[in-house]
Amino acid sequence: MAATSRELVLQTLNFENPARAPRQLWHLPWATLHHERELREIQERFPDDIGGVPGFLAETPKTEGDPHGVGTFVDEWGSVFTNLQAGVIGEVKDPLIKDWENDTAKVHIPREWLTIDPGRVNRACAESDKFIMAGCCPRPFEQLQFLRGTANLYMDLMDPSPSMAAFVKEMHAFYCALLEKWVATDVDAVMFMDDWGTQQSLLISPAVWRETFKPLYRDYIQIAHGAGKKIFMHSDGYTLDIYPDLIELGLDAFNSQIFCMGIDRVAEFAGRITFWGEMDRQHILPEASLEEVDAAVREVHEKLWKNGGCIAQCEFGPGAKPGNVRQVYASWEAVFS
Repeated sequence: MAATSRELVLQTLNFENPARAPRQLWHLPWATLHHERELREIQERFPDDIGGVPGFLAETPKTEGDPHGVGTFVDEWGSVFTNLQAGVIGEVKDPLIKDWENDTAKVHIPREWLTIDPGRVNRACAESDKFIMAGCCPRPFEQLQFLRGTANLYMDLMDPSPSMAAFVKEMHAFYCALLEKWVATDVDAVMFMDDWGTQQSLLISPAVWRETFKPLYRDYIQIAHGAGKKIFMHSDGYTLDIYPDLIELGLDAFNSQIFCMGIDRVAEFAGRITFWGEMDRQHILPEASLEEVDAAVREVHEKLWKNGGCIAQCEFGPGAKPGNVRQVYASWEAVFS
């Protein structure tokens, strides 16, 4: 009997030689706006093995506007995003926290996210044979940037004030409580994210990362594993410096820009962590020929697949050619045929 999607993902994460790499397509609203027919065809031909489930919240945090529309959007924390292009996410131009001593009271920590309905979550999990990811995503570094502003936060991290440290502690306690709620359900995994890299390095020094953020991630991973769940992380940019730390912490799967860092360089970690994609969004998906897409997939398989350890994931976002996105999945299918 063929493995279910859930079994296939677990075999991949555990390096148990699955019959093929599991699939997951991410798509921004941009793809629906510009390539709805092609997107639907790709989804029908290469269905995802990883799915998600909402929290069925008893209380919904207040927001204003459309997060992917032109104009402004106020998120669950109270940050105001300005967006100039439909189908993507905007930027915060005027952060809430201008002074740590006086402004943290303006922030709304969305405790409504804690009001999930475990019964409905469990029923949704039982109705699917996909590997189900929880509908939550802690992102401490990015959330601090949204609230404080990126440049201000970088300065703060060099010498955190007591008020900043107190806020980070409160935010972290909230994220831990959120993960505790989710791992008590029947989901297969939880995830967290923070975009850490430029094209060539981390955005902050590895030493500051290890001092401030690694302990937060350790808690997230321990919460997941303590409940028998897998845990995934996403981070854009050059993150090679923290790969050993994430492996040390026991992270199961890492969605990182492996082409930005170089396949040969990340190959050092093959067999020790699952590469949760991704195919190059900067050059391959928007610019490459179908033959070049195929070669890229085959290189990933050759150098990173170790009886598992790779998920066929890519993102259909601004600039990506539908044919190239489709070829990613056709090529992954071909290497196992």
